Amino acid sequence: MPGIDECLLEAMKLPGARGAAVVDWTSGLVLGTVGESPSGDHEATAAETAELARMAAEYPSFAPADGSDWSEGSGGPDEGTPVHDVIVSNRDSYHVLQFVRTTFDSSVFLHLWLGRTEGNLALARIRLGEMARQLVLG
Repeated sequence: MPGIDECLLEAMKLPGARGAAVVDWTSGLVLGTVGESPSGDHEATAAETAELARMAAEYPSFAPADGSDWSEGSGGPDEGTPVHDVIVSNRDSYHVLQFVRTTFDSSVFLHLWLGRTEGNLALARIRLGEMARQLVLG
């Protein structure tokens, strides 16, 4: 099972990958980075993406449509936040935030910055989900 560095290197193998990070969304601290940062500053980008992740993870508007209490988990991969990932697109790139679920109270996500013309959003989303399930923290 890969750690943070191995996971980030694997993310950079995706077509169009410009940069990747593992971020704690409660504190906005970056736990690891590789490649470029959209702002040129990995720490600033981590803090900014953490705001978006925190909003998606904590707001009841993003809870499951069936009305269930999204804090109740099944013990499976959906334990924790109701959101699996967040995708933001702009003129030239995608930002994919993939939440990492763990056996403890996790507040970590993978952030992939992906070039729009050379990247494959569907592939990136699938692979980041796999990476998040395999990531070993600590």
